[in-house]
Amino acid sequence: MTTQEQLLQVFNDNFVAYFRSHVAHVNIIGRNFVSDHKLLGKVYEDLQDQIDTIAELLRTLDEFMPCCLDDIIAASEIATLPIEGDSDSLLEQVLEDLGQLKGCYEELMTVSEKEGHKEIANYAQDRVLAIAKFEWMLRSTLGLSGQDNYQEPNDFTTF
Repeated sequence: MTTQEQLLQVFNDNFVAYFRSHVAHVNIIGRNFVSDHKLLGKVYEDLQDQIDTIAELLRTLDEFMPCCLDDIIAASEIATLPIEGDSDSLLEQVLEDLGQLKGCYEELMTVSEKEGHKEIANYAQDRVLAIAKFEWMLRSTLGLSGQDNYQEPNDFTTF
């Protein structure tokens, strides 16, 4: 995949992740409404800000911003199913979307470095870090941690 192709993929995935996080932000309910609403607001506003940035990066590569919603949705690797459910479910769905988007940015970083587009690779690296921070906040809000998948080794020599 070329930098242009991967940047288009990032645009599509970011657009869908933005929409889904915005829906979660507006529709969330429950005892933690205020904090969940604020966190999801930060997520969707960040993703919304990237729409113009990514589009302008596409233009620097002489590529046009996608101009058809159907094409954006069809090309996105992020699920376009309805985002609904209780507050934990909404947060989990946004967390999953961000994980996929982060992987897309990681691929952009790799391909753009190979093709000599250091400014795009740097942008992608910054986005990976920003998304990782949102993932941490969502996991912490959900009571999850990076250690949830960690298993102690079976070492019976320690007392």
